[in-house]
Amino acid sequence: MVEFLIANMAPLMFVALVVFLLFGYPVAFALAANGLIFGLVGIELGLLQPQLLQALPERVFGIMRNDTLLAIPFFTFMGLILERSGMAEDLLDTIGQLFGPLRGGLAYAVIFVGALLAATTGVVAASVISMGLISLPIMLRYGYDRRVATGVIAASGTLAQIIPPSLVLIVMADQLGRSVGDMYEGAMIPGLVLTVLYAGYILITSLIWPNSAPALPPEARTLRGFKLLQRVIVSLVPPLVLIFLVLGTIFLGIATPTEGGAMGASGALILALLKRKLSLDLLKQAMNVTAKLSSFVLFILIGSTVFGLVFRAVNGDLWVEHLLTGLPGGQLGFLIVVNILVFVLAFFLDFFELAFIIVPLLGPVAEKLGIDLIWFGILLGVNMQTSFMHPPFGFALFYLRSVAPKNEYTDKVTGKRTKGISTGDIYRGAIPFVCIQIIMVILVIAFPGLVGDSTTKVQNLDNIKMDIQIPTYGDEEIPPPTAEQESDPAADLQRQLEDQLKQK
Repeated sequence: MVEFLIANMAPLMFVALVVFLLFGYPVAFALAANGLIFGLVGIELGLLQPQLLQALPERVFGIMRNDTLLAIPFFTFMGLILERSGMAEDLLDTIGQLFGPLRGGLAYAVIFVGALLAATTGVVAASVISMGLISLPIMLRYGYDRRVATGVIAASGTLAQIIPPSLVLIVMADQLGRSVGDMYEGAMIPGLVLTVLYAGYILITSLIWPNSAPALPPEARTLRGFKLLQRVIVSLVPPLVLIFLVLGTIFLGIATPTEGGAMGASGALILALLKRKLSLDLLKQAMNVTAKLSSFVLFILIGSTVFGLVFRAVNGDLWVEHLLTGLPGGQLGFLIVVNILVFVLAFFLDFFELAFIIVPLLGPVAEKLGIDLIWFGILLGVNMQTSFMHPPFGFALFYLRSVAPKNEYTDKVTGKRTKGISTGDIYRGAIPFVCIQIIMVILVIAFPGLVGDSTTKVQNLDNIKMDIQIPTYGDEEIPPPTAEQESDPAADLQRQLEDQLKQK
């Protein structure tokens, strides 16, 4: 029994973590408890030294000193201020009027505004709840199919997962040891392509089933001509300026992501002040939610650090490496298995939990296989979007369920009785968009240039040559090895250095 435990500590740790999570324990405490329990077991079996656990305090302080993670509360606070200051409402109303004459116009407006909110807030919950409260009643009022309406709102909200300043990309960059700015730059094109795919689905739906996504009737289009143009400019300019203030300064190298987040939070406060929506109550709500989310992330990171320390001490990283590098198909086989694994785990875990548990295990293996970690992180980020849309546990679906009318209600404008939205409607509406997200994963694998030309997706490790410069002692150089000695250059170098030192 003891021999079995010693030989299988790594897989037993992983299985125990899964069991803890299936029992519903909080992820942060499940990670930390597994790490401590198996650490003590390993010490008792003589597999680990007690000094190992003394490294934990320094690692926790290292997390607290991590400047990159400061971007998370800044971007969260910025998104909450913008969401509660009415910017989303103004955008949806204006863009809805602009696209209103088109069939499916309201759905296009939701997608467009979802992309803009993603580029300014970076918070999925804020985007889904805002658009659910504002757009869903209007779409139901004018005859949109419930599945189309709920699906497009939930999916557009998840664009905040991949379009910078995404919170998950910050965590991904930290866990993979890469620059947040590079991760943001690489994610821009995949995020925009995914937005276009959403719009393409609405176009196809409106052509095949015209009644599922009708145009706004003339009486609902209250803004036309110059009034409409003025409203579009007034509504679009502030968020576009904020996007440049945040992302533009990061991409130009003027500011770090943390500094960009601080400027974004300041810009959001200024916009709320100009709209006369800034109040003490608004600040309290935003700071309260920001503190909760930041604490949530920090505790998961501490728990994953405890788990990771013990997991690596029992050679768990080597176990995962041998498990994944031995897959048939090389890089492609690895990518297929990993994406299927992340897709399945997304049924049960949210993106923060996936980023803290799975990514640290997969990153070293991907790097050893010659896969660029920026590209790999963005690929996983696109895949993790499905964690928000999976029935029955998708968080975006829960957010929408919380604001969508369950029972029949009276429309405030028309006065007509309108049927409510069932949970089944929300689930069925999400399925096409989950399929689109899977297609986007395939596109990123098939066309790695979507992430940008600045990163090398595959490195040919077989052609790397090492040039070792031999030091000299005074004017005397160590002669190069002869043909007979080249078979063991390391031993020859050591012998020559010893001879030179003896002569001195």
